Amino acid sequence: MTNTIGDLETADVILATGTNTTENHPVISTFIKRAVEKRGAKLVVIDPRKIRLTNFARKWVRQNLGTDVAWINGLMHVIIKEDLYDKAFVSKRTAGFEDLKAMVEKFTPAFVESITGIAADDIVEIARLYAKARAASIVYCMGITQHTTGTDNVKSLANLSMLCGHLGIEGGGVNPLRGQNNVQGACDMGGLPNVFTGYQPVTSEEARKKLEAAWGVTGIPDKPGYTVTEMIPKAIEGTVKALYIVGENPMVSDPDLHHVKHGLEALDFMVVQDIFMTETAQLADVVLPSACFAEKEGTFSNTERRVQRVRKAVEPPGQARDDWRITAAISTAMGFPMGYDSAEQIMAEIAKLTPSYGGITYERIDRVGLHWPCPTPDHPGTPVLHTVQFPIGKGKFHAIDYIPPAEQTDDAYPLYLTTGRIIYHYHTGTMTRKSEGLNERAPENFVEISAEDAGRYGIEDGSMVTIASRRGKIKAKAAVSEKGVAGTVFIPFHFAESAVNELTHAALDPVSKIPEYKVCAVVLEKA
Repeated sequence: MTNTIGDLETADVILATGTNTTENHPVISTFIKRAVEKRGAKLVVIDPRKIRLTNFARKWVRQNLGTDVAWINGLMHVIIKEDLYDKAFVSKRTAGFEDLKAMVEKFTPAFVESITGIAADDIVEIARLYAKARAASIVYCMGITQHTTGTDNVKSLANLSMLCGHLGIEGGGVNPLRGQNNVQGACDMGGLPNVFTGYQPVTSEEARKKLEAAWGVTGIPDKPGYTVTEMIPKAIEGTVKALYIVGENPMVSDPDLHHVKHGLEALDFMVVQDIFMTETAQLADVVLPSACFAEKEGTFSNTERRVQRVRKAVEPPGQARDDWRITAAISTAMGFPMGYDSAEQIMAEIAKLTPSYGGITYERIDRVGLHWPCPTPDHPGTPVLHTVQFPIGKGKFHAIDYIPPAEQTDDAYPLYLTTGRIIYHYHTGTMTRKSEGLNERAPENFVEISAEDAGRYGIEDGSMVTIASRRGKIKAKAAVSEKGVAGTVFIPFHFAESAVNELTHAALDPVSKIPEYKVCAVVLEKA
C-alpha cells in the first residue's frame, strides 16, 4: 500500500475494485465503512458480484470479467476530455502523458460500455467523482491481479491515480490488499525469483558483491530463477528435479490441478515444510513439521508495509521447529553453517543488508511497528510513499490497450467462472477447515449462481450440480444468490474435496506469471 490502513478514513472518495473487502479483509473493511458512515466519504465499488461492500457504496457497477483495463481507460478518457486531471502533478511529477492521452482517446464511454457492460453514463459519473475529490484512494486485491492482464490492470490504476494527483497525499494512493498475512514481508525478504531482500535486483553486481562479502561466499548467481507457476511445467519437462515447499499448498491453490499433480509426481524429490499434513504434503518424500505463528519469535510486515513484532505464546508440538531453525540446520548439513542464535540476530542482519529496513530493530518496534522505507536508526518510517518524488524520479504513465481474457465462452462452455474466498475460511483451509465452529458455518463447497441462470438451467437452490471446464470437472451445491450476475458463476477455492482449481485456467500474466484464476469458461448442469 502506498498509504496506511488508517489513512482510508481521511479519503473523500474510495474506489474499491477486485476486492471483496468485508469477507477477505474484514478489519480493513471497517475503516472503509467508517469513512462512509462517519465522515461522508463516497465509496465506488466496481465488481462483477453484489458483494456486501456495495451496501455502503455511493455507486456500484458491474464489469464483465477481465475488462478492467477498458473501464480504467474509459475513466481517464473522460477526465482528460473534460480537463479534470491535475495538470501541475502531471507536469512536474510524471512522464509519458501524451502517449497515455493518445491511447485512451478511443475509450469513449460508449466504446467502454460495449466491452465492459458498464453504462456510459456511469463511466462519466465515476470519472468526475474520482477526479474532483480532494483525496481519492484506490483499493484493490486479487480480482485485479489474477488475470493474464494483471500487470496491465495494476499499471492502469497507477495511471489513474497519477493523472488526478492522488498519489503522495494523505487519503490518496494505490492500495493493494495483500492476499495472506506477511506476504508483503515474504516479498520484502526476497521471496521472488528476481530480487534479494528489499527488492535489490539479482542482476545488480553491487548488490551481489555486498551479499557475498557479508556471507563470505563468491559467485552468487546473477540470473533470476523461476516463479512458482513456471516450476511445475519445468518439473514435467525434467528441468526441475526437486522442490522444497514451505507453507504453501499448491495441490489446492494452483490452477489446473491435474497439471500440478503431474508436475509434482514427476519430481525426483520433494520436501514439504508445514504445520499440518496438507494435500501437497501427502505427495512429499519428506515432511518437516514447522512451528506456527504463535509458537515462534519474529516479525510480520503487513499490507501497509508496517513491520511488527511477533512473540512466542506457546511451545510448538512434537518435533516442530521454527522455520529459520530448519533452514539453518539444512544449510549447515549441506556445508554452509548458519550459526544464528535467535530471530533477533537474523533481523539485525536483515537491517544491515536491506536499505529499506536499515533502521528497523527489535527495540524500535517493541510496541509499535514501523513502515518501511526506514533506512536509518533515527528515521521515523514512511507511512505515505511518494510524497516528494517516485523512486525512479518522475512517475511513468503506461499507455495500455485492452486485451481480452485468455479464454472465452462458447456453445460448449457457455458460462464464465470466477473464484475467490468466503469469510469463514482462509486460503486452502489448512487451518480454518480444522476448526469445528467455522466448518459449522461453511461446511462444504458451493456454486453461486444468479436466479436468472438457475431458472435457465432448471437448478434449485441447494441442489447438487456438476461444473466442468476444458481441464476438469467437480460437483458442488448450487447457491442461488442475488450476489450473482447472469452468465457468471462464483466458486470459493478453500475446499480440496471439490477443488475449483480443477477447472481454472493456467494461462499466465507474461510479466508477473500470475495465473488467470478470475476468468475461465465452464458448463453447468444438474448432477
